[in-house]
Amino acid sequence: MNKNNLNIKKNEEIARENVLRKSGEVSGLSVKGYDFNKGIDYDKILESYSYTGFQATHLANAIKIINKMIDKKATIFLGCSSNLVTSGIRDIIRYLAENKKIEVFVTTAGGIEEDLIKCLGDFKIGKFSESGELLRKKGVNRIGNILIPNSRYVAFEKFINPIFEEIYKKQKNDGKIISVSEFIKILGQKINNKESILYWCWKNNIRAYCPGMTDGSIGDMIHFFMYKNPDFKLDIASDIHELNEFTITREKTGIILLGKGMMKHHILNSNMMRNGADYAVYINTGEEWDGSDSNARPDEAVSWGKVNGESIKVFGDATILFPLIVAKTFAKT
Repeated sequence: MNKNNLNIKKNEEIARENVLRKSGEVSGLSVKGYDFNKGIDYDKILESYSYTGFQATHLANAIKIINKMIDKKATIFLGCSSNLVTSGIRDIIRYLAENKKIEVFVTTAGGIEEDLIKCLGDFKIGKFSESGELLRKKGVNRIGNILIPNSRYVAFEKFINPIFEEIYKKQKNDGKIISVSEFIKILGQKINNKESILYWCWKNNIRAYCPGMTDGSIGDMIHFFMYKNPDFKLDIASDIHELNEFTITREKTGIILLGKGMMKHHILNSNMMRNGADYAVYINTGEEWDGSDSNARPDEAVSWGKVNGESIKVFGDATILFPLIVAKTFAKT
């Protein structure tokens, strides 16, 4: 065999050794998709996600963790960003509050006000691509592909101003400054509408918090009200103390976070007081590379003592994923 042939054989051996490397076996579920020859069975389709891979498997694991929260009777904290109340997910959260499936609800100012505004007028499906300039001329606001005529906010001002007047009168007479959570209870009571999340939080004594109450239309309304009543106040300090004290005393806690932002950290931080939640499920589309808490995975929260148990992040749109999760968890109990 000539030198050239020897080199070829040696190269082949090297290539085969590296490409066809010996390996050990791997334990775990075998990857397999749903077999539609067996007909359409939505329960079985969702169950098949466990062994589908990628985010389907993360979704299946999120379902398992939430079912453990329920089985272990953990105190369940649900947080959502305001855009999810803008969407139809609001009605799913309302179902959870109506049926006492959660004990703590945390959202942003937009989540508070849009729950109430929807009781005063519908939001409409539009397009992501609609011209902002043209919508502005028409007095229509866009959130993604959802459109909100500005008349809804005019109606909201008419609804909320008498509530401000009532709170302010008591503040002047009694000297008591109410907390934001007390304000939310009043809003839920006053709206008196069974389609409202806040109505059912008030009705069922579910703790509802908003750490950024002034960051939205409610803040605008407070600003306008204070032109005539500059000493109007809401107490933001007592809520954080109340929430932390409540969380410390829970035997087990479970966290479900839909979206990102202030509500996410508010719930996680309260659970740090008890060395972390026992269960945590995140659903959002954020990547962690910018270092923001909004986008961070649960493992970062573990390092802070905010999560100390089973957890998972599902990368995806909560408007698609959360209805499927509820169908396989809360709606079955």
